[in-house]
Amino acid sequence: MAWDEWEQLKAAAAERQGTHMQLNQLPAERSGGKADLISNRSAWTQAGTDIGSLREDISKAMAKLKDGQTGFGSDAGCLTAAAQKDVHESWATYVERVSGRCGTLSGLLVKAGTDQVATDESIEAEIVALTLSYADTPAVGGQGQGQGR
Repeated sequence: MAWDEWEQLKAAAAERQGTHMQLNQLPAERSGGKADLISNRSAWTQAGTDIGSLREDISKAMAKLKDGQTGFGSDAGCLTAAAQKDVHESWATYVERVSGRCGTLSGLLVKAGTDQVATDESIEAEIVALTLSYADTPAVGGQGQGQGR
């Protein structure tokens, strides 16, 4: 095959690569742009830590709310005091549950980051093992022969 013919075949193949079928998706970004989604262990851990810190803020707010309840005394005979006590108990229960949710979610986010790293590392190890198992054998003979002439 002549060199010109080879160049023509390569040019024809390159032209065919320029047009391709696209089904129900946006075209791929070819500019080497930055990905929108970055996921790593530190991001998951930070998210979990941030959610966990909400629990501390909630605890402080609950302590202030409880302090605000002192001095009301008995609610017997005072409908406003009785209603206020009911509202306080309702909010205390609600905020306690929100705090519990924050704690659970915090743990889940940190675990997700740890699991992701473990999964990535195990997949990487499997690929390395596969690469080693099926590595091409080095070429035999002909290497270096006839060079330098």
